[in-house]
Amino acid sequence: MADIKVPGPDGQFSAYVAEPKATPAPGLLVIQEIFGVNQVMRDLCDQFAARGYVAICPDLFWRLEPDVQITDKTDAEWQKAFDLMGRFDVDQGVEDLKTTLHHLRGMESCSALAGSVGYCLGGKLAYLMATRSDADCNVAYYGVGIDQLVGEASNINRPLLMHMATEDRFVPKDAQQTMLDNLQDHPFVTIYVYEGNDHAFAREGGEHYDPQAAELANKRTLDFLRQHLT
Repeated sequence: MADIKVPGPDGQFSAYVAEPKATPAPGLLVIQEIFGVNQVMRDLCDQFAARGYVAICPDLFWRLEPDVQITDKTDAEWQKAFDLMGRFDVDQGVEDLKTTLHHLRGMESCSALAGSVGYCLGGKLAYLMATRSDADCNVAYYGVGIDQLVGEASNINRPLLMHMATEDRFVPKDAQQTMLDNLQDHPFVTIYVYEGNDHAFAREGGEHYDPQAAELANKRTLDFLRQHLT
């Protein structure tokens, strides 16, 4: 487990990397929430590494404030997170993710296959990795704003798994319906709906953490990754 620098066309940015004991192994791009590459994201990388993946989580806020690591525990941190998200350039973020994916595939510890998994803001970006990159598969947990991007769905030609919470305070019911209407019949898209759950139900220690729903979603994710990255 280490922090590294990823070279990109606009400059280098940091990323956290966790590697499994046995390599080469499939690669997994872990995409941050609005709180930066914090302990939650680092723990997720460690957990995926323990499952046999080379996991890398790049700092996507580096142009705004490098190396942000905040939590969801105080109002001040929430306000900072919302400010960063409001100023974040999604298109640049996708390009940084594509750069990181290329870097990941070039690592000696990584085999030929590599996918992505993202949470919250990262869920939206995982969807965009499905529409704009050659990642081998992608997983989106409660992605925000995907309803405004369903027009890109025709570009999806690799498996995409989506986890949607019916009571997501950041994804209104009409937005959820737009996503279902436009994506659930797509041949490469699988959507699981979690009744009664709120946003970030899989964030361990979070306000809306639901152990049962999280366990189910995480099992589905691991089964999906095992199917498409081995």
